[in-house]
Amino acid sequence: MENISEPASDGVRRAFRVVARPALLGFLGGTLAIGVLGMLASSTGLPLLIAPFGASSVLLFAAPDSAFAQPKNLVLGHLIASAVGLAVVAVGGVGIWQMAVAVGLAIAAMQLTRTVHPPAGADPLVIMLAGGVSAQFLIVPVLAGVLSLLLIALLFNNVVRGERWPRR
Repeated sequence: MENISEPASDGVRRAFRVVARPALLGFLGGTLAIGVLGMLASSTGLPLLIAPFGASSVLLFAAPDSAFAQPKNLVLGHLIASAVGLAVVAVGGVGIWQMAVAVGLAIAAMQLTRTVHPPAGADPLVIMLAGGVSAQFLIVPVLAGVLSLLLIALLFNNVVRGERWPRR
């Protein structure tokens, strides 16, 4: 029910602040992050984009205050999960059960290190679905990609959103 003493324009402004502004910022942040990574990949010839980075962008730009969106979780979560995926491929090869074990181990490792980043749980699947990749995967695309995402999120969230990030 609308407050009679409140002008309709105040209600519209409040609705924009609460609903539209966060959606617009999420759109802009995600577009910028994946666009910049894509342009960097195109100009350098390096494979800097993996699907989990799209999900990381959701956290970084739609829920930047979430524990899962903090820099430590972003960087270490992806590195740990990818290292687990690479280790499982090295020990057991590629297969359905290896995928299952790798994802489970990645989750446990992120929990034990307090670096849970849900999108990183997909990294072992990316490794396995690619048929296994070399240890270089940890550097490019994982480390290079997450550091790029982190830099973009730092600039975007502090400058464009105008809020201190990370807060933790």
